[in-house]
Amino acid sequence: MMRKIAWVILLVVGAACSRPVAKFTYSGEMIAPAEIQFENQSEKATSYQWDFGDGNTSEKAEPNHKYRSSGNYLITLTAINEKGKKKVTSERLVVNAPTTCLIELETAFGNMIIQLYDATPKHQENFIKLAEEGFYDSLLFHRVIDGFMVQGGDPKSKNARKGQPLGSGGPGYTIPAEFVDSLVHVRGALAAARMGDNVNPEKASSGSQFYIVHGRPVNEESLNRIESQKGIRYSKRQREIYNEKGGTPFLDREYTVFGQVIEGLDVIDKIAKSQTDNRDRPIENVEMKIRVIK
Repeated sequence: MMRKIAWVILLVVGAACSRPVAKFTYSGEMIAPAEIQFENQSEKATSYQWDFGDGNTSEKAEPNHKYRSSGNYLITLTAINEKGKKKVTSERLVVNAPTTCLIELETAFGNMIIQLYDATPKHQENFIKLAEEGFYDSLLFHRVIDGFMVQGGDPKSKNARKGQPLGSGGPGYTIPAEFVDSLVHVRGALAAARMGDNVNPEKASSGSQFYIVHGRPVNEESLNRIESQKGIRYSKRQREIYNEKGGTPFLDREYTVFGQVIEGLDVIDKIAKSQTDNRDRPIENVEMKIRVIK
């Protein structure tokens, strides 16, 4: 009789000890937008539930997750064994604000992370102001030319009817040109649209319209020709980037470059392939949303 009682005790203890163990670590650069890799060190578990603390979840064993903004996030992992028993563990993760001025431009084709340059403070300040006001939300890329650029920022494009001519709208003011020798029209460059020289000899920028360079291959001969025509000089590094990535160097010193796509260059390619009408407006609307990464 005593031996049977002992076996029952052992079975009860064994069942209790079969609960899963929830444990994890993480790694990555803790600066927004932060791509974090999670290493699952749980034991005796067959499925997992992750809560990343920013409204997103996952059931992958070892997920990666991008934190789009800085903040203090509570990460929760629930480890579950084959019998449905659970164990939960949580840990705080702190994501710091970026050290450079960054914005995220969202489209149906994917998102782009764009750095706004400190060297063009008037354009940077204005773009941030409009983005934080929600000015760009639901506006269109209304002019798209494959191998050249994709342009948007016309407030008249919001809810514009099909085929409506666009490109003349703005916030009612312009921004003085800010030409900087180190900022050129390489692939992915963000630049300000503007009115032509005949009505705008000072090359002042539109208060809201911008374009992102798609560009074509660039060779040394074309750069030499532009240097001769415009009296400018490209650095060795600028020539390397133009040769490697392409761009639209004939626009240098004509339009203000004030940013650069640092993530999501493939999104430009996708937008540039959109079917367009005879005004270069995409047949299917390409909407945008812009937010400042803090």
